[in-house]
Amino acid sequence: MADDSTPLTSTAPGSYAAVGDSFSEGVGDPGPDGGFVGWADRFAVLLSDRHPEHTFAYTNLAIRGKLLDQIVADQVPRAKELAPDLVSFCAGGNDIIRPGTDPDEVAERFERAVADLKESVGTVMITTGFDTRGVPVLRHLRGKIATYNAHVRAVADRYGCPVLDLWSLKSVQDRRAWDGDRLHLSPEGHTRVALRAAQVLGLDVPVDPDQPWPPLPPRGTLEVRRDDIQWAREYLVPWIGRRLRGESSGDHVSAKGVVDPYVLKSQLDSAT
Repeated sequence: MADDSTPLTSTAPGSYAAVGDSFSEGVGDPGPDGGFVGWADRFAVLLSDRHPEHTFAYTNLAIRGKLLDQIVADQVPRAKELAPDLVSFCAGGNDIIRPGTDPDEVAERFERAVADLKESVGTVMITTGFDTRGVPVLRHLRGKIATYNAHVRAVADRYGCPVLDLWSLKSVQDRRAWDGDRLHLSPEGHTRVALRAAQVLGLDVPVDPDQPWPPLPPRGTLEVRRDDIQWAREYLVPWIGRRLRGESSGDHVSAKGVVDPYVLKSQLDSAT
C-alpha cells in the first residue's frame, strides 16, 4: 500500500492548489469574511508557516456540489496552468452517493484525471472518503464508499501519490467533528483534517489530529430523536428536494481562487 506519511521532500511545497468539491471549499467552517475556510485553507496556512512571509502561493479552486467530470473539466485545467508544487485532488464523492453509480467506473475516470494532473504539477495528494457508519443518510453507502477507497489507494500506488486517508482518521467519527447538516465537517473537524494532511507530507504539527475529544454527557433517547427530527426537517428534506429538481448547491457559486494564507492566518488568529 502507499506510504501515507513519508516525507516527499526536505522542505514543504512552495505552492499549493486545492481541487474538489464542498469538502475542499470548506463548507461547514464559516470564515471571518462571510465565506468558508475549511481544511484546505487551514492546511495552506500550515504550509505557509514553513516559508518567508508572502512567498507561499495558494489557490482554492474547489466548488461545492461538483461531480467528478465537472471538476475535471473546470478545475483540473486551471490547476495544470498554475503548475504548483502540490495539488490536493478530492473528487468523486458526490458521484458515489448518487443512486446507481458504479464505484469501479467512477474510479477509472478518477485515475485518468490523476494521470493528467501528474504531467503538469509537482505532487498530487489524493483523499479517501470518510467512514459513514455514523451518518444516517449515508450509512447504507458505507460498502460502496469503501470500494471506491480501495480504488483510490490503488491509484495512489500506481502514480506515487500521498494519501490523505479520511476513513482511518478516527477523531472525525465524533459528532462534534461535523456541522449541523451531518454532511460537512465542523471547524474543528476541518482543523483536524488539515493537521493530518500536514502529517501526510511528513511535517511536524502542533497538535495530534487524532487526539481524543473531551467526554460528552450521555444523551437520552428522546433528545436523540428530537435532534434527528430537527435535522431531517432542516437539512435532509431540502437536500432531497435539490436532487429531485436536478439542482446543485454549487450552482452560481464561484471558487475562492487565490487566497493569501498570511492574511487568512491573521484573520483566524484575531477570531480566536
